Parts: sequence; structure tokens; C-alpha cells
Amino acid sequence: MTEPSVLLTVDAELPGPELNALFRASWPGHRDTDFGPVLARRLVHVTARRDGRLVGYVNVAGDGGAHAFVLDTTVHPDERRKGLGVALVRAAAEAARERGAHWLHVDYEPHLTGFYEQCGFRPTAAGLMALTGDA
Repeated sequence: MTEPSVLLTVDAELPGPELNALFRASWPGHRDTDFGPVLARRLVHVTARRDGRLVGYVNVAGDGGAHAFVLDTTVHPDERRKGLGVALVRAAAEAARERGAHWLHVDYEPHLTGFYEQCGFRPTAAGLMALTGDA
């Protein structure tokens, strides 16, 4: 039997409970949140579905000009290591380019360097300032 293919969609309707379920499965310690404000401010988001089930998501926020930022790349644990994350990020990059972004930024932990290199990113120097006591 052939495994059903994954459908990538740009800016598909995305109910908060469904996105929270994906995040709970993918990120230990995730607390349900209202994704409405996040989605309202996005430049683009891309979802991945297998048999109608949400299995992947990536958000791209923009500055209203040339710069866009990859956020929340998420793939369900059952779907990891199959190239889905790379496909999500590449689709989001193409959609961001089509919407006028010239530069796509991403911050990531060192163990994700290989993944983001596969997506087409190259390392650059960057700075980070914690604005809450959480970091």
C-alpha cells in the first residue's frame, strides 16, 4: 500500500485548536495559546496535511519591507526525518519572495544548523537580547 502524500498549502485556514494540537505533540511543555494575533500579523504561513491531518507548519513574519523571519517551524514527530520540514521552509521562502521579501532570516539552536543549511540558509552573525526572565 502506498503512503498518502502530504499536501502543502500557503495561508490555509488554520483553527487554533488544531495548531495547538500539533504544537502539543511536537514541543514538550507547550501551553495552548491564542494563535489569532500571530496569524493576523504573518506575511505567510505554510501548512502540511496528510489525509487532512495537520502534520506541519511554518510561519513567516515580515517587517513590512525587505526582511522576513521564519518562526515556529514545526513537524509532527511521526513525520520527522522525511524532508517535510525542508519542504515547508522552502515553500514559505518562495511565498515570502513572491510577496516582496528580499531577505529571509531565521534564528536556531546549533543542533539545527544542518537542517537550516538544507533549507538554503547560510550562517551569519546575529545578536539576541532577552526581554523577559524566561530566557
